[in-house]
Amino acid sequence: MSPMVSEGYAPVDGVDVYWCSEGEGGTPLVLVHGGFGVTGTFGDLVPRWAADRRVVSIELQGHGHSRDVDRPFTFDGFGDQVAGVVTHLGLGSADLLGYSLGGLSCISAAARHADVVRRLVLVSVPCRRDGWYPEVLEGMAGVNSGLFDQFRQSPLYAAYAAVAPDVDAFPRLMDKSGELLRQPYDWCDDIAAFGMPTMLVCGDADSIPTSHLAEFYGLLASPSSPTSSPVSSPDGTRAGTDPPRVHPRRLGCLGFRVWRSSTTSWSCCTSSAWRSSSARGSPSSGRRACCRGCSTARSPSS
Repeated sequence: MSPMVSEGYAPVDGVDVYWCSEGEGGTPLVLVHGGFGVTGTFGDLVPRWAADRRVVSIELQGHGHSRDVDRPFTFDGFGDQVAGVVTHLGLGSADLLGYSLGGLSCISAAARHADVVRRLVLVSVPCRRDGWYPEVLEGMAGVNSGLFDQFRQSPLYAAYAAVAPDVDAFPRLMDKSGELLRQPYDWCDDIAAFGMPTMLVCGDADSIPTSHLAEFYGLLASPSSPTSSPVSSPDGTRAGTDPPRVHPRRLGCLGFRVWRSSTTSWSCCTSSAWRSSSARGSPSSGRRACCRGCSTARSPSS
């Protein structure tokens, strides 16, 4: 029997935020897509996770089903929308998993509404704007509706057009996204004070360098937040490339984890099923030799 599925909208500060829920029981897991994304970003991971818990995928203002309103995108607003869905659905304290833009939004939610966040999983996310590679920042700075003809041919646009209430709003989505991505942000102080267990997921040829991931981990591993869990993908690809999906093995990968017990463990995944494409080029191999043994990383629910 397939997991129970429901959907609806959560009114949050004038925005009707779309949500889709699968499964029931356990600690709720809330998934937040990347830029231009929709609830389908995480692919068939959703029904897998929903086998023993409730999984709620959301779409931020102006994305997918969620109609835009007449105000700019802000990370404060996106964070409030994530937390607002949790509150609207009565989820209590939920686990948040965000990819890229969605991860930045989850950081904002955790900083502004820590009471609704039990655990945090951040996929391809820096702790401040200059944590991205310079060429990635340059690309983000150039996002605007003038690129619409190129985006129109992409899987991102196809997924948006399939569900959006106004498909002609995509150029405006591009302009607002570009304006947001050009704004400075730095959550280092907030992150250092996080009390919830946090997992970082990043490839070593990701849109952010592993040196920045180490810095991010250093903030989480400070005495005020001994709950972090950095994870790096074995083939070095960015988690969620074109199309923006996180592979089922992406949470079973080379890295180490430190939860509240402050114990460290290693795990390796050498699956050749990992995507080899990357915004920064393709690594020479989709496999890497195991290091300190091989095991399956825990899921966000463990």
